[in-house]
Amino acid sequence: MSGFAITSPFIRRFAFSALTLALVSGCSTTAQAPAQINTLNNNVSVQVALEQPPKAEQPLTLNQIMANPDWMGIFAQDAYWSDDSQSVYYKRQAHQAPVADYYLQGVAQKTASKLNLDQLHLADQKNAVLNLAGTKKAYLYQGNLFVKDLTDGEIKQVTKQNAAISGVRFLSNGDLAYWQGNNIFRLHQSSGLIEQIANIQMANEPKLIQDPSSYIAKQQHRLIEYVALQHDNAKAQQQYQQQLADADPSFAAKTWYLGDSEVVSDISLSADGRYAILALTDKNYSWRAEHDIMPNYLGQDGYVDPVPARSRVAEDKFPGQRLVLLDLNEHVKKDITIEGLTGFDEDVLADVKQENAVAKGEKYESKKSPRLIQLMQDWEWSQSAIQWHPTKNKLLVMIEAVDNKDRWIASVDLDKGSLTTEHRLHDDAWVNYNFNQYGWLSNSDNFYFLSEETGYSHLYVKTVGQKARALTQGKFVVDDVTLSPDAKHIVYRANADHPGSYNVYRVEIESGKIEQLTNWFGTLSYVLSPDGQSLLLDASSLIKPNELYLQPIGGKLSQLTDYTSDAFKAYAWQAPKVVAVPSNHGAGEVYARVYLPQGFEAQGADKYPAVIFNHGAGYLQNAHYGFSGYFREFMFHNMLAQQGYVVMDMDFRGSKGYGRDWRTAVYRNMGTPEVEDLKDGVSWMTNNANVNAAKVGTYGGSYGGFLTFMALFNEPELFQAGAALRPVTDWAHYNAPYTSNILNTPDIDPIAYERSSPIEHADGLQKPLLIMTGVLDDNVFFQDSVRLVQRLIELEKPMFETAIYPVEPHGFKQPSSWLDEYRRIYKLFEQELKK
Repeated sequence: MSGFAITSPFIRRFAFSALTLALVSGCSTTAQAPAQINTLNNNVSVQVALEQPPKAEQPLTLNQIMANPDWMGIFAQDAYWSDDSQSVYYKRQAHQAPVADYYLQGVAQKTASKLNLDQLHLADQKNAVLNLAGTKKAYLYQGNLFVKDLTDGEIKQVTKQNAAISGVRFLSNGDLAYWQGNNIFRLHQSSGLIEQIANIQMANEPKLIQDPSSYIAKQQHRLIEYVALQHDNAKAQQQYQQQLADADPSFAAKTWYLGDSEVVSDISLSADGRYAILALTDKNYSWRAEHDIMPNYLGQDGYVDPVPARSRVAEDKFPGQRLVLLDLNEHVKKDITIEGLTGFDEDVLADVKQENAVAKGEKYESKKSPRLIQLMQDWEWSQSAIQWHPTKNKLLVMIEAVDNKDRWIASVDLDKGSLTTEHRLHDDAWVNYNFNQYGWLSNSDNFYFLSEETGYSHLYVKTVGQKARALTQGKFVVDDVTLSPDAKHIVYRANADHPGSYNVYRVEIESGKIEQLTNWFGTLSYVLSPDGQSLLLDASSLIKPNELYLQPIGGKLSQLTDYTSDAFKAYAWQAPKVVAVPSNHGAGEVYARVYLPQGFEAQGADKYPAVIFNHGAGYLQNAHYGFSGYFREFMFHNMLAQQGYVVMDMDFRGSKGYGRDWRTAVYRNMGTPEVEDLKDGVSWMTNNANVNAAKVGTYGGSYGGFLTFMALFNEPELFQAGAALRPVTDWAHYNAPYTSNILNTPDIDPIAYERSSPIEHADGLQKPLLIMTGVLDDNVFFQDSVRLVQRLIELEKPMFETAIYPVEPHGFKQPSSWLDEYRRIYKLFEQELKK
């Protein structure tokens, strides 16, 4: 399951945090003394008691597993390099701490220094922009603009104001440009003058003073000298102001009036400051309606607070965007037309519409019509969908169709305001919301991009107007692309050796020669140092949580941080085995983690009970060789194994890391291929892990809760019990950005929604079911569970129970809530699987 974040009510913006933090509930923790109050920030204490951590030889308990996770370690997060490539910045934040602390650690140092509050603005900013010479960088801190001279380290604050600046760039001549709201400013380096080069008003242009036109008005001006004089003076003043503005160079640029029906969703400025491209959205579009509220029954004043919540896919009618080009020198506006996008008017949903029409006894006639488009919304990138050439007036834009079937990289003709398709990625299912990085190669007309066109995300280079050349190929996934400082290499991450293990590589752009830079067995992310000589790794393995490592290119790996607690490191954790489960449903192999009972016997009359865990997000990978973001579940599965269970955690179809076909196997049919994979998982455990197929249960949260429903409702003999946490019960009530990818929209494809929504299949429930959800869940609404509960009541199903958590959002926060939730899950399995 996936959520989304919105930075403006008029443009859909997505964030990976909804995919990983809200659903996975990954830990952000480190070692503190047990049973004490943790103090990370000088001024803020974290008032959450710590449970005594487990001793190395002792069995695990639920109280330990679900306690404040700070006992595991308070880990480094969001690490990045200093400008001189000699130090690393990162933050640490205790569980439920309101703010994080920031640290600086030298690459040769064993310990880090915590930054004081008055030092934070001096910290090298990872989201900065460089000038062409690479000698200066500009960054925003608390909405204000700073410039750092990289030759001597001097930092100057350029603005000091309350109105936040939203974007900044160096121009090709060294000047700085920044935009604030709908205004664009230029800071001239030679004089220090701040010039407003664009004042964009989303309003109709004021009308000039008009001469009288009606009979009565003309008569009034003819007979009443005072009226005529006032009119003539006002007209003369207006003309004078216009002549003055045209002649006087001290005046700011003319105001742009772009009408009152839209709002600005995005602004980007060319390298020379001449052109600005805008993305505009209908101002009447909103991500929510008045009835989209979430009741908070425990409001601080004792009343029920109506908390605003997002709209549902059944009602979210995003109108798309249109692009406008402004020539700031000539004061000319061009509306960018979409006819240059290959397939811009194709009826890509014709087959779907036909199938749904036939189901209703109707006919559908396919017709071509311009499609709605918007700038590409990638859920993990930090770059812009608009890419100006660093030195020339050349522009690339990445555009997606609102129907989710096409992604285009297009060049923009700045004279004509037209688009030319440089690359079209079409997918009959949906274009991925990941793997969309792209950009210019320095000092050339070439650009690089990622594409899933072969079935796997790979890296390509292309000269504008010519054919693309693949730099990587194979049955593995490439992501996290970085252009080296000398522009000779592209660094990337890939799972080339095994789907569940990631390493960093670089490819020489000219020759295509590929070099493996790391030799890690697990999962990792990386940041290339500013000098291009070293990698900062955030890496983990099966039973080792994420720590920071340094990997000089061609050198030896070294560990930078060690925040995992001694108690966690000392415990005898069971490392799950990663196995390939053969599919009996045409899926090839399904990767899974398996935890085996203590004293496991592969054969014997006494067969084991088993549990299958269903991960969240749908499009997420958990059967890998890294430390699981589901750290509580990792410990829970260790505890179950200690108590005689076999536990399996599958990357069922739809999961991440296995290519396009695996991802889109759930298109228009969510919950069917995944349950087929769960059946194969039970079969594998029966044949290979001495499991009693009549004593298997399942559980999961979010998408995993949805999958628990679909398994129990549609395959009632597969599992003997199931627990669904914060579960989706009806996809028409989930958000549009996620759901419309996979199921289209309910008005177009009701078949897909009825086929994929658990509430439509609830009459199949035969085995014990536990439903648990947070009342303040603004991702999967509490209403989802309420509606399903009423449906089960009306179906007279006696085998379900519910538990609600009044203060919890999608990813639970309170240790007491986690403990209560997993006590109930554990009790269910003990009662139903150990009979």
